[in-house]
Order: sequence, then structure tokens, then C-alpha cells
Amino acid sequence: MSGKNRVPAVEGWFVADGEAINLIGSQCRQCQSYFFPKETFFCRNPDCQSKELDEVPFGRKGTLWSYTNNCYPPPKPYMAPDPFVPYIVAAVQLDEEKMVVLGQCVAETEIEKLKVGMEMELALDVLYEDDDNEYLVWKWKPVGA
Repeated sequence: MSGKNRVPAVEGWFVADGEAINLIGSQCRQCQSYFFPKETFFCRNPDCQSKELDEVPFGRKGTLWSYTNNCYPPPKPYMAPDPFVPYIVAAVQLDEEKMVVLGQCVAETEIEKLKVGMEMELALDVLYEDDDNEYLVWKWKPVGA
């Protein structure tokens, strides 16, 4: 641990208790659809007109739906290290909510070992840091890695 403050890179998108992490989304009271990031104004399901949404923590595990290796730095406001280090992006279908959430994989992930259909889980990791803070995000990793 670096002694720096550990703060979310984006407020309100996840909660962490130690290293355990849950994404924070919303669920429509009428149609039961889930949304991430959370929706606060109206249900985004085109077949539903409800404005009644509850904030809910999402499950921590899912199934790898797709993945790719990102070899180019994204545009700002992404804080890319210098020099840029390629990383893996995973699309994971959450077990409980049955929705796909994109996110980076932890740096130790080897793309050759990923297989569509394998179990993945959330991990807490540093996206970037400055003199005072480590800015944290969720990332995906294979279960048991």
C-alpha cells in the first residue's frame, strides 16, 4: 500500500468494502430492467414508461461474453500511462442481472488464457494516481486468478 488516499475514479459507480466490490446500478420497479451506470430519471426500456427506479448493488460475478486487447490509448479524459501499456477489455454478463458490463481486466490477465464462457469476477484496482490519491475502478479477472 502506498499511503495515498484511495478514492473512486468515478463517484457512485461502485462500492468497495476492503477488496470486495459491487457495481451500483438501478432497477425499474415496473419492468424489473437493470441499468448500469445507474439511471435516476426514467426507465430506459423502450416498452416501459416508469420513472420509479431503485438503486441496487449488482452481483460480483459473471460469464465472459467477449473480450479484446486494446493496443491504442483512448482519448481524454482517459488517463493513459506514459508510455501507454495495452490492456484487455472484457464484456461480462452478470450472473444475477443478466446484463453485459464492459471493463478492463486486471493487468495480470493473459489474453491467451481467456475463453468465452469462463467465470469472471470483479476486482478493485488503481486506474491512475497523483501525488495524493490512488484513483480506483472496477476491473474483471478470471475467478480464482
